[in-house]
Amino acid sequence: MIYNDIDFNEKKVLITGGAGFIGSNLAFYFQENFPQCEVVVFDKFRSEETFSNGNLKSFGHFKNLIGFKGEVISGDINFDLGLLKNYKFDYIFHQAAISDTTVGDQALMVQTNVNAFKNLLDMAEDMEANMIYASSAATYGDSDVFSIGFESPNNVYGFSKLMMDNVATKQIQKSDIDIVGLRYFNVYGEREFFKNKTASMVLQFGLQLLDGKNAKLFEGSDKIKRDFIYIEDVIQANIRACKPEKSGVYNVGTGSARSFQDIVDILKKELHVERKDEYIPNPFVGQYQFFTQADISLSREFLGYEPRFSLEEGIKSYIEEIKRIHG
Repeated sequence: MIYNDIDFNEKKVLITGGAGFIGSNLAFYFQENFPQCEVVVFDKFRSEETFSNGNLKSFGHFKNLIGFKGEVISGDINFDLGLLKNYKFDYIFHQAAISDTTVGDQALMVQTNVNAFKNLLDMAEDMEANMIYASSAATYGDSDVFSIGFESPNNVYGFSKLMMDNVATKQIQKSDIDIVGLRYFNVYGEREFFKNKTASMVLQFGLQLLDGKNAKLFEGSDKIKRDFIYIEDVIQANIRACKPEKSGVYNVGTGSARSFQDIVDILKKELHVERKDEYIPNPFVGQYQFFTQADISLSREFLGYEPRFSLEEGIKSYIEEIKRIHG
């Protein structure tokens, strides 16, 4: 679906983190809708390197880009932005980041998510390229209000994204380019498989059920509620952010909080599974958001964003891909 009247044909687009979940979906959006758009994917790609928590340092995977016809550059945003110095982009979609909320290396988190963003923003200014970047609902942390100005991050990941937003907000005041930060809530959908343990619980529960297992939920999952957003609405927000009424930081969610129990119940209905659920203690108490619900009033007003997929509709659209992944 085309989300605004910009003709991206003949435009040059950079997608950092373009071999990841959201980045690869963006790459194919342009390829499918604007075949003359020049898309460059910049990604660290995965290696065997892991953080101290055992999770991979990069989730970018070539299989997310099978069928992609644009240009691919392997590089680390901390050290390799010089590889892009001879390009002249019209739009930069900055998705690259350490997105694992359980990483405890504060210095590396801030270096990657904040310092590198500042360098990329400087590059965007020099090129006069509009900047659309990934922020996060993790900026709200323990807040009870999910609106701009009510941030209370409870881990270094959320802190780093808030610092990104602060850098962007300061730059907006003196910039001639459009700068839009998108605070993603809980995103799920196609091409997230290679996120491994950090893939959405929609996928993880779906694969558990297809394996013939009981869905493993944290105790009290009927009361743990999040704003779950389907990937297609995230793409919508990114495209609408290319032509904002006003630069700024905006929430990207559905505006509706749903429980993890809801996810399992919808999946069981779509997969025609009747099986009891299994409940386990939550080991992340203190680092865990028990409730999120995006206030999308500003996103509607200044981006023209309107979510198209409820949780039921999103899972229904995703279900065939979950089955394919399971085999």
